[in-house]
Amino acid sequence: MNISDLTFNEQGLLPVVIQDHISGQVLMLAYANKEAVKLTIDTGFTHFWSRSRNKIWNKGEDSGNKQRVKEIYIDCDSDTLLIIVEQTGVACHTGEPTCFYTKSDSTKVLAPEFNGSELINVFNVIEDRKTNPKEGSYVNSLLEGSIDRILKKIGEEAGETIIAAKNSSREEFIYEITDLWFHSLVLLSKMGLNPDEINKELSRRFGKKKEDYTLD
Repeated sequence: MNISDLTFNEQGLLPVVIQDHISGQVLMLAYANKEAVKLTIDTGFTHFWSRSRNKIWNKGEDSGNKQRVKEIYIDCDSDTLLIIVEQTGVACHTGEPTCFYTKSDSTKVLAPEFNGSELINVFNVIEDRKTNPKEGSYVNSLLEGSIDRILKKIGEEAGETIIAAKNSSREEFIYEITDLWFHSLVLLSKMGLNPDEINKELSRRFGKKKEDYTLD
């Protein structure tokens, strides 16, 4: 990306939209000047211009909630950036996962809605346990053992999920399939993968026109 091709406003800034690379959730909006954009590109972590402090800041420099850059997109007018990131911790200074947690017609905080974000939060905890082991952690006991232990657990949970479905018990089924999904996330981590790989495969299979679908 050629920074000289970007269009900055009268204050030498342009807006930067930050989006999570797995969930697709918009995390925050900030502003950057040329130097901040260059630092973002050079370091691989987001840098912005603080209009209140009148200085460049590296997201997460104090909180540890850093944003590792995955991709950068430029809009059609070259005056706005979209940065896809791997978010560590939460994005908002309030402690919320995203800055956009309030409805436009109310001050009420939005109730959690299923968009895969909880799966991502759980996966992020699993990844954190991998790099920062915690004594007595069940996740660590799985990750530090052989892959066969995780596979055995997935087999057990799959069987229990089938039984719950056969029993036509909604509560039991939800409980068991949650265990199955959790252990599947642990297996992804063990194999050095992440949910984004699954998203890409789903997109490859189903991100097409209806008439292009096949059941082969």
